[in-house]
Amino acid sequence: MTVDELMDILTRCEDAWDTPDRTGDPVALLDHGLQVAAVVREWHPDDLELQVAGLVHDIGHLLHPGDEAGHASAGADAVRPLLGDRVAALVELHVPAKRYLATVEPSRALSPESARTLDLQGGLMTKAEVTAFESSPYGMAAVTLRRADDLGKVIGLIRPPLEELGTWRPIIEHLTRSHPA
Repeated sequence: MTVDELMDILTRCEDAWDTPDRTGDPVALLDHGLQVAAVVREWHPDDLELQVAGLVHDIGHLLHPGDEAGHASAGADAVRPLLGDRVAALVELHVPAKRYLATVEPSRALSPESARTLDLQGGLMTKAEVTAFESSPYGMAAVTLRRADDLGKVIGLIRPPLEELGTWRPIIEHLTRSHPA
């Protein structure tokens, strides 16, 4: 994948949803990604990889429509050669991070779509899975991404227009120079 191809995928997310029939979360994938990236940027202004992971974390829904269980892996596989192992790991771990948070914070609310897909994605974690997740090198950063993910589903949230993607291009290009294929 090239930067141009990734930007094209993100542009196509403007009219794509997490479920092919649009019964899932209430915002298009591009709105969602931009909202999540903005939250992460606010929380971690110096962590460009985490911000970009927020932007691209759900492109697997576009690449493999209807694959709730595999969308995170598909997205990670797509961005790994371009954006590196950490961004790809964060994309892949945003689903296990949901499972982790649902397990360790059972009173924490999920969006209706996230609650529906939790079982499809493995359900609550076992104690061994919690321990493994907590000891993984990117686990806690993935929890940050997941917390932002849960906040990035706001209908009508004022965000810059599609041109906002243009502000992400130099950041993505910077990351590609840091992680040559």
